[in-house]
Amino acid sequence: MSDALLIERQPLGTGWAEFWTLNAPATRNALTDEMVWALRAACERAQCDTALRAVVLRGAGGHFCAGGSLGSFASAIGRPHGEGIDPLIAVNREFGHLLQALSALPQVLIAAVQGSAMGGGVGLVCCADHVLAATDAQFATPEVTLGIVPAQIALFVVRRLGDATARDWLLSGVRWSAAEALSAGLANAVSDDDFEAALLQLLKRFALAAPGAVTQTKQLLAAFAANQPLDAVLDDAALRFAQALRRPEAAQGLKAFAARQPAPWSQSPESITP
Repeated sequence: MSDALLIERQPLGTGWAEFWTLNAPATRNALTDEMVWALRAACERAQCDTALRAVVLRGAGGHFCAGGSLGSFASAIGRPHGEGIDPLIAVNREFGHLLQALSALPQVLIAAVQGSAMGGGVGLVCCADHVLAATDAQFATPEVTLGIVPAQIALFVVRRLGDATARDWLLSGVRWSAAEALSAGLANAVSDDDFEAALLQLLKRFALAAPGAVTQTKQLLAAFAANQPLDAVLDDAALRFAQALRRPEAAQGLKAFAARQPAPWSQSPESITP
C-alpha cells in the first residue's frame, strides 16, 4: 500500500466499507503521480471485491484535495519529448483514467469533503454517488485563472452539475461555499454538526441497499449517462430487472419485506468508527 493513500476497512452490514484517505496533508492532498496510481490500484482491486459495499473518499489534515500537484506538472514540463508524444498529455490523461475508474466502481462511492476541494479535487467529488460536505468546505475549479484548461474534469463536472452551472464554475474559477455547492447539486448534504456522526448515519443508510442491486443500478445509470440510444438502455434495463428478480438477493429482500423484517444484508453496522 502506498503512503499517499491510506485504506482502512470496517464492517458494514454483512460486508465491508473502506475509507480511502488522501494522505499528503502538507500539500492539502495535492494529486501527485503516486497518489493517482494508488487510487487507480485501489479501484482495480475494488472492482473484484464482492464483499466491499461502500467506499468513503476523504482527505487527511482537514482538507479534501487541492487538485493537481504542481511538482508533477513541473517534472512533466521539464521532460523533452522531441518527435514523440508530449509527456504532459500522458500525465493529464492518467488522471482522466482515474476519474473513469472511480465512476465505474460497483460500490457506493461517498466523497466526504472537509476544507478545500480544488480543481482535480472537484473532479474526484463529481465521481461520487453521494457527497457529504462539512460547513467549512470550499470548492473551486480555478484552472482558467491560472491559464490552464480543466481538461479531464470538465466532462465529469458537466455530468454532475449540468451544462449551465458547469460553465459558470469552469469558466470563472471562483470559490463556492458548502451551501452554494449544495444548492448547485454538487453536494447532497452539508453537515453543520458532527461530521463523523453524519458520515456514520450516511453509511447506515446505504447499508440498507442490496449490494448486487446497487452494482446493477450504477451500471444502468452509467449507460444512460454515456448517451447510449434510449431503446438500447431500456432494453438493457428490462434484462437487468428480470435477472435481478431471479437472483437469491431479490428473493431474500422480498421475503424480508413481506415479513416486515430487515433484509439480511442490512444488519446494523454499529461497529463502524470512521
